[in-house]
Amino acid sequence: MPKNLKECFPMIQSREEILKQINKQKNLKETFDSWKPEERKEFLDICTGVRGVKILYDAFFKEVMNPEYAPQRLNEFLSLILKDTVRVMSVLPNESTRLTDESSLLIMDIIVEFECGVIANIEVQKIGYLFPGQRSACYSADLLLRQYKRLRDEKKKGFSYRDIQTVYTIVLFEQSPKEFQAYPGVYRHCFEQKSDTGIEVKMPQKFIYISLDIFRGKQQNEDGKIHNRLEAWLTFFCRDEPEMILRLIEQYPEFKALYEDVYELCRNVEGVMEIFSKELLEMDRNTVKLMIDEMQEEIQRKEQVIREKDAALKQKDIELESFVQRIAELEKKLVEK
Repeated sequence: MPKNLKECFPMIQSREEILKQINKQKNLKETFDSWKPEERKEFLDICTGVRGVKILYDAFFKEVMNPEYAPQRLNEFLSLILKDTVRVMSVLPNESTRLTDESSLLIMDIIVEFECGVIANIEVQKIGYLFPGQRSACYSADLLLRQYKRLRDEKKKGFSYRDIQTVYTIVLFEQSPKEFQAYPGVYRHCFEQKSDTGIEVKMPQKFIYISLDIFRGKQQNEDGKIHNRLEAWLTFFCRDEPEMILRLIEQYPEFKALYEDVYELCRNVEGVMEIFSKELLEMDRNTVKLMIDEMQEEIQRKEQVIREKDAALKQKDIELESFVQRIAELEKKLVEK
């Protein structure tokens, strides 16, 4: 077994080679110098194999999971997630009504159609949104409506609601919302609509959430064990420690080709710097957006407390006024006597 990533992937460049390329070009040097010292170190560590590449960076993820030239990768991952064998037939245009500030929080957002007609929206969120259920339901409804309009236009009078296929919303959280933190040992959650009477009616909307941070914590508590192929994929997505990458490749050698694609991409220093700069910018936006959401939620909670206190005070005022009236009536009776 190789001792480090450089031994496993000879195409990885040295620190000196990368700095030489940066110093050659004025624009690269200016960009590199604009980063904080810890950001410059992180960039060099990633490119030189001191630490692993963050696969969930948008460009890296799309490089290794591109369904056009490597469909078997996305097919296998989605089959494991859905616990059913699926094959991606096509990637659909993303015409979601998602708000601009929300889309900035996404690492990836892709819509695929399987051979069986089922549609899946796969998104990776760096920071899990507040109200994940409500948000997912809105985008699932948007996707379902798109499917309905497309089928109706294609089939015209031949259209029937039986043509409507299942729509999956699959969300991978790099940092999961607080609702999921209440289940520290569970990293996969599935939701679908069911009747409380037992009657079976096909409801096409289904949701699957994967908490990568919870998986990572669980795996660390188990000394880095990889129990199955789904966990191998999740390890690939969320673990960047060299020892874990080497362990994954030793246990599942086919993942080496995926890392080779990424490290070939890393040889383009200018391109990787552009990717890294974009990620730093999105990270700042994510943090600000999360803070705004949390502040808004806190404001709403305080407004609710104020409303409840106002209602309680009004009730006290009513009770006090009633008490004063009763005293006045008693005083009047005493005077009359």
